Amino acid sequence: MFILTIALTIKVNDGLVLSADSATTMVQYTEDGPSVINIYNNANKVFQLHKELPVGAVTWGLGNIGVSSISTLVKEFRKKITEGDKVIDLKNYTIESIAHLFFEFIYHQKYTAMSTTGSMGFVIGGYSHNSDLPEKWRIYIDDSGQCDGPVLLAPTNTSGAYWDGQPEAINRLVRGYSGTLTTILEHAGIEPLKIQEIIELCAVNIQAPFFSPSMPIQDAIDLADYLIDATIKYVKYTPGHQTVGGPIEIAVITKYEGMKWIKRKHYYNNDVN
Repeated sequence: MFILTIALTIKVNDGLVLSADSATTMVQYTEDGPSVINIYNNANKVFQLHKELPVGAVTWGLGNIGVSSISTLVKEFRKKITEGDKVIDLKNYTIESIAHLFFEFIYHQKYTAMSTTGSMGFVIGGYSHNSDLPEKWRIYIDDSGQCDGPVLLAPTNTSGAYWDGQPEAINRLVRGYSGTLTTILEHAGIEPLKIQEIIELCAVNIQAPFFSPSMPIQDAIDLADYLIDATIKYVKYTPGHQTVGGPIEIAVITKYEGMKWIKRKHYYNNDVN
C-alpha cells in the first residue's frame, strides 16, 4: 500500500504547521507493471510523537511496513519513548535526538528487519528543550532502501515550507514552474550549468512569496489548508486516479501550547467514546 499523497510543513517564527491529505492507494504489481486496485481516503499521515512535548511528524510514501500501518508503528514508537526502553527526558531533549530515535526505530527495527521495499519519508518537527524556534528533520528512504538518516531541512533561524509526495500543484503555485522543467530543458539541449542558472533566476523572479517569518500562526494554518486543498483539486481534474484526497488533517506546534489539532478525522464517534 502506498500513500501517494501531499505532505506539507510550514515553519514560521510563531510555530510549525503539519498537514496532509488522507488518501492511500493499493497497488498490484504484475509483469505489465503496477496497477491501482483501490484508493482509500482515511489514512493517517500527521502524528503526535509525544503527548507531553511539542513534537510531531508527517509522512508520505509507503503506507505500511509488513502488516502494520505507519499510524500503528508511530503509536508503538510513542510508547517506547514515553514508557518503554527509550524514555525521553522531558527537561533535556532535542528534536534531533528524537528524530534519530525514530530513524533507528522505523528504518533499522522495522523497514530493514522486515525486508521492506519501496520509498517513504517523514518530517519530524517541533521545539527542542529551551529553544525559541521550531525545527524540521527529514528522514527519507529511497526505492533501493537506502537512507542516510535524519537531515535538518533548514537552519533553525529560517522560515519556509517543505512539501513532498505529489508536489506538482504546489510547485506550480509557489515556485511558478512545473517540477518537470529541468528535464524539459535537458531535452532541449541546454547545458547543466545554464539550467541551474535558469532555475535560480526562477526562484528569485517568479517564486510566490507566500511564506513570511512573521506570518501569524493562524495564517500559516490557512495557507497549509489552501495548498493541500489545491493539490487535491489539481489531482482530481488531471487524468489518472484520485491519489490525493479525503479529509485534510492539520496540526500546529507552538512553544507553549505544544501540538494542537486543527483538523482531524476520527473513525469513532466522540459522543459514545
